[in-house]
Amino acid sequence: MITMSAGQILVWIIIGGLAGAVAGMIVKGRKRGFGLIGNILIGLVGAFIGGILFDALNVSIAGDIVFSANDLIAAIVGSLILLVLLAIVRR
Repeated sequence: MITMSAGQILVWIIIGGLAGAVAGMIVKGRKRGFGLIGNILIGLVGAFIGGILFDALNVSIAGDIVFSANDLIAAIVGSLILLVLLAIVRR
């Protein structure tokens, strides 16, 4: 079983919000992206997708620290993949 501290959960929410906001700005071309909650949700799912993808491809952009650039970049990439998949499904 995986246990997470309140601090780790807060870091995931912050990374998710940042990643979702960046992905929203890239896809929608607006500063707010999908709104605060939408950005966080997209970013959290994107962090999961990006984390799996980066682990599978053995991609490491930064060292292993609590809040790494690697985590943020993986979350952004995963968020963009999620948004592309959602756009394909909606068509």
